[in-house]
Amino acid sequence: MSINLDDLGGEARRKVLAEIGGKGRSKYGAVKDSRGKITFDSRKEAARYDELMLRLRAGQIRDLRLQVQFTLKESYVTPEGERIRAIRYVADFAYLANMGGSWVYVVDDVKSKATKTAVYRMKKKMMHEKFGITVEEV
Repeated sequence: MSINLDDLGGEARRKVLAEIGGKGRSKYGAVKDSRGKITFDSRKEAARYDELMLRLRAGQIRDLRLQVQFTLKESYVTPEGERIRAIRYVADFAYLANMGGSWVYVVDDVKSKATKTAVYRMKKKMMHEKFGITVEEV
């Protein structure tokens, strides 16, 4: 019996490819891109990095960081002894931007329609609630 991989759904296709050692598409169909030693999850994210690097060199932003983690809810242990993992948000980029003479902390996330999931929207709200940070979607 033979199976056409194109006939399989996303998760089933990834499992089959993992079993045979092949490389499947990313979860949302994005193509990885790199800049030197840095690999980005998508071409769109790499292009945003290029834009931010130009702004950094021009002095419009400073302290550019990639893949910044924010803990939205700490891990804990239930009374029954079950360990509950922390909830974290990982921003694509974080930096200080010069806004009319003052430096403002900015968090950027490169998004497509497919990556604006319910979990992402919930974490975005939690970022604003806990840290007062509005995530900028690019």
